[in-house]
Amino acid sequence: MTLQVAFSDRFIYSLPPGHRFPIAKYELVTEQLLYQGIIERGQLRDVDMVSGDVACLAHDEAFWQKIEQMDFSPKEVRRIGLPVTEISVRRARNSTAGTVFATEQALAHGLGMNMGGGTHHAYADHGEGFCLLNDIAVAAAWALDRGLVKKVLVVDLDVHQGNGTAHIFRDEPRVFTFSVHGKNNYPLHKEQSDLDVPLPKGTGDALYLATLRYHLPQLVESVKPDIIFYQSGVDVLESDLLGHLSLSMEGLLRRDEQVFSLCRQHGIPLVLTMGGGYSALPTVVNAHFNTYRLAIDMLG
Repeated sequence: MTLQVAFSDRFIYSLPPGHRFPIAKYELVTEQLLYQGIIERGQLRDVDMVSGDVACLAHDEAFWQKIEQMDFSPKEVRRIGLPVTEISVRRARNSTAGTVFATEQALAHGLGMNMGGGTHHAYADHGEGFCLLNDIAVAAAWALDRGLVKKVLVVDLDVHQGNGTAHIFRDEPRVFTFSVHGKNNYPLHKEQSDLDVPLPKGTGDALYLATLRYHLPQLVESVKPDIIFYQSGVDVLESDLLGHLSLSMEGLLRRDEQVFSLCRQHGIPLVLTMGGGYSALPTVVNAHFNTYRLAIDMLG
C-alpha cells in the first residue's frame, strides 16, 4: 500500500510580521516533496482534528476545556508564543491528529510521516514554546492505550529539550524519552528525560554524530521499542538563529541516516515529526525536505 502522509492546508494561517516562528515551512516542505516527485498529491491525507478523548490521553481535562473555550490569559498566550485563535487551535488539533495517523501508518507500513508536528514543549496542563498540544505524547499514549505497542522510544533530536514530553511520561515505564539538545538553550529549566545528553554551544558534526553512534544502538537494544517517534528538528544547524549548535547540512543528513538505518536494521516502525528550525526560511525548508526525502528513500 502507498504511504499516506498527514497534511492539511485548511488550517494555514499567518503570524504577525517579524514573528520568529517560520509557519510557512509546513506548506513549503510539502510542496517541495510534491515538486520533486518524492510523493504524489494523492498520498496527502487531511485527517481533520484530534478529539478530546484522544487528546486527554496525554493532556489534563481542565486544559482541554481551556483549549475548547480558548480561555487563555495574556500571560498564558505569551508563554505559548503563538496567537490563540479559532484557526490556530484547529491547526494544533489537526497536527496532533496527523501524528496519530502517522502512528497508524508506521505500524502498518514501517514509516509514518506528519508534515508538521513535534510540538514537544506542551505539557499535560499548559502550552509553551510555540506548542499548544503535545502531538508526540498524544500519539504515543494513543498507541499504548489501544494495545498496539508495549514499548515506545522517543528520539528527540531537536536542539531544544523535549521538556513537555519528558514531564508527561516521567512516571510511564512504557515510554523511554531520549533527548539530545543544547545544554544552555531553551528551556531554561530542563525536565528529566529517561536519558538526556546536553551538548555545549558550538558542537559540530563530529561530536554530535559520535554521541548518537554511542547511544542509539544501546537504546534500541535495551529498550526494545515497538515504535520510535523521531523528533527531527533542524535547529541544530550552524545557521540556526536560536540553536547555538554547529551542524552542517551534511551532518544533519548523517544524523537522520543513523536513526533511519537503525529502524531499518531492526524492523522498528518510525513516526517522523518535523520539529523546529530557525535559519533563513529557504534553509529550513531545504533541511526538512532532506530529512523527509531520506526517510522515504530508506524506509518508505
